[in-house]
Amino acid sequence: MNTISTADARKYFAEIINQVSYGQEQVLLTRRGKEVAAIVSVEELRLLQRIENKMDIIDAQKSLEESGDNISAEDTWKQLGL
Repeated sequence: MNTISTADARKYFAEIINQVSYGQEQVLLTRRGKEVAAIVSVEELRLLQRIENKMDIIDAQKSLEESGDNISAEDTWKQLGL
């Protein structure tokens, strides 16, 4: 993973976007030496979203199993903060 300061990222924005989108690279942005954000491809972002969704489903299933009772979807969503 490449690391670049936000100041340099402004200068080389187009090049960075090309590296991420076509080269499938990840870029870690820093400000004053601290990590503040990352630039990833759309494919990687979608993968992360699918993983999060799967984790939410697993949490909902665990909640149902622990309750022992049938509860409504609305109650489950409330418990999960959705």
